[in-house]
Amino acid sequence: MSNPPRRSIEPRERARHRIVVLTGNHLCHNPRVIKEADALAAAGYEVEVLGAWIDESLAQRDRELMARRGWKFTVVADTCRGSVARRFRRATGSLEGRWRRRAYLRRGRLHPHLLGRAAIALAHAALKRDASLFIAHSEQALWVAQQLLEQGKCVGVDMEDWFSEDLLPEARRTRPVAWLAELERELLARGTYRICTSAVMSDALAGAYAVAPPDVVYNVFPWADRAAIDGLTKDRRDRARVSIHWFSQTLGRGRGLGDLLRTLPLLKEPVEVHLRGTPASDWESTFHEACDPAFRPWVTVHPLVSNEELLSRIAEHDVGFAGEETYCRSRELTVTNKLFQYLLGGLAIAASNTLGQCEIAADAGEAVQIYASGDVQALAGVVNRWIDDRSSLARARQAALTIAQQRYSWEREAPQVVSAADQAIFARATTC
Repeated sequence: MSNPPRRSIEPRERARHRIVVLTGNHLCHNPRVIKEADALAAAGYEVEVLGAWIDESLAQRDRELMARRGWKFTVVADTCRGSVARRFRRATGSLEGRWRRRAYLRRGRLHPHLLGRAAIALAHAALKRDASLFIAHSEQALWVAQQLLEQGKCVGVDMEDWFSEDLLPEARRTRPVAWLAELERELLARGTYRICTSAVMSDALAGAYAVAPPDVVYNVFPWADRAAIDGLTKDRRDRARVSIHWFSQTLGRGRGLGDLLRTLPLLKEPVEVHLRGTPASDWESTFHEACDPAFRPWVTVHPLVSNEELLSRIAEHDVGFAGEETYCRSRELTVTNKLFQYLLGGLAIAASNTLGQCEIAADAGEAVQIYASGDVQALAGVVNRWIDDRSSLARARQAALTIAQQRYSWEREAPQVVSAADQAIFARATTC
């Protein structure tokens, strides 16, 4: 199937249209939602994001993010610790979640709570709104978008992950995977706004669901963000050593860190390894299993920092590690935001050979060096070349900045988001 011809809306006409982005999550954990809302609002659309709060510290970060935005963020469910009523809602939500999961595992009973605690509240809020377009951004939002479709609303989906093909095998056993796939199929077939994170994912979605390929919008960041790099050194201790950086929300299994830690004994010189994220319950066992005691002093774990500070901390280092594993199709096909933030920070990148990362490496020249996931000898070879030849490392870092500015920046991707919204709203009269 092929996509319909592209059409656009005059900027002055966009102000007549409201777009509601459905997430049901914290903003600070979803930079793609923020960038999408920024782009649509800057183009003239009235934009509202429907989210939820479960953690007060994250809620405060959300408040800070919203202080300078040109769109509205509405919290449809708030279970942050505080009042007795909120604590009660949090406790009952946890109990209901366990009960619904048990009912699904034993009897196959489906319920929106399986997809997210805020699903029902998100649906109630969305169904009350009059909008030209609703865009789903999460698993629970997929179900909400289906409810909106049944009410004759115009909907779309941002497949920032392939939701039904995500997570480790043990986690997938307790997830309603078939139901998620049905929701994805319906939204990709009937939705008028359809984007995803890589060309290989677009092709795979089109083949799996017999639909036209979704538009590709990479998880990149604004080149203008570099102006806010603070130039400070907060992570590194020894500038003479090559410094390797990795970040994610969570430190634990399934993130490729075993490859990096097992590589350390194979390196020709000591390096610094800086890992940023919140340790999961399995982190200590993962670390001690993968990292030889003699090399553990090379590794430093840092807490998460704000979205605004992250690029500054990335830019301190020399090498960005993107060792994504291929345990699910979503990870195989997507390109995570860390790879693009490494480019923007001017880091040479050692990346595993997922199809998504190979797609970017084909354009990035010296900046991105690919190794086969699990092959620590190959990863060591990549890093040792940079240790041996610091001029090669410098060229790779410069190549990262060049490709970030010329190809992989939000300034170049934002028009794709606006174009997709224009197309969706233009088609509303005949499709929705």
